[in-house]
Amino acid sequence: GRRHPLVLVTEEIISIFGDLGFQVAEGPEIETEYYNFEALNTPPDHPARDEQDSFYLDRRKGLLLRTQTSPVQIRVMEGQRPPVRVIAPGRCFRRDTTDASHHPVFHQVEGLLVDRGVSFADLKGALEVFSREMFGPATRTRFRPDFFPFTEPSADMSISCFLCSGEGCRVCSRTGWLEILGSGMVDPNVFRAVGYDPEEVTGFAFGMGVERIAMLKYGIDDIRALYENDVRLLRQF
Repeated sequence: GRRHPLVLVTEEIISIFGDLGFQVAEGPEIETEYYNFEALNTPPDHPARDEQDSFYLDRRKGLLLRTQTSPVQIRVMEGQRPPVRVIAPGRCFRRDTTDASHHPVFHQVEGLLVDRGVSFADLKGALEVFSREMFGPATRTRFRPDFFPFTEPSADMSISCFLCSGEGCRVCSRTGWLEILGSGMVDPNVFRAVGYDPEEVTGFAFGMGVERIAMLKYGIDDIRALYENDVRLLRQF
């Protein structure tokens, strides 16, 4: 037998951030609307909910399969005072139509660091270290403005294409860059929801899809291949 590529990538992510002082935190896959949305600065009328078409188990009780591992950061902050330095790997669920890049079940790693004086420079530094360790020492990073309800400012991060060294190829759509994760500084409203004073502490958060990282790292061009249990694929690892 061999370990699945998703397991290999998850363990590598945990190891890299473990060297940076991050501990692993876990949470339930069945969540409430409060933890999955509202505590993350996404109230019931927020348009961002439309982007996460959810599997509800009980509408009246607000129970659903979590759409991200971000609720773990809320549970962690509720249970301890700063400093906080955790990553939260786990399964997530969204009612996506299955195609080459989408699947209703997927894996995510959420990261959170909260302390006094944390800046966007700290976020960039941590993610640049991760990128070089995961994809090679010559990897460059690029940050562009984005929007996530629970971070402000927010940014997506791309890495230089390691297949063409940034020259442009089919995999990177001739741009030389590959988008791999979203990130940003934790919104003050999230801190208020867990009883932290945003005047005293700051923090950053990021989230990446394990399937996305695995597909790039191992040259897999269809996410469905990771779930078909084809031994011809799995024997390669």
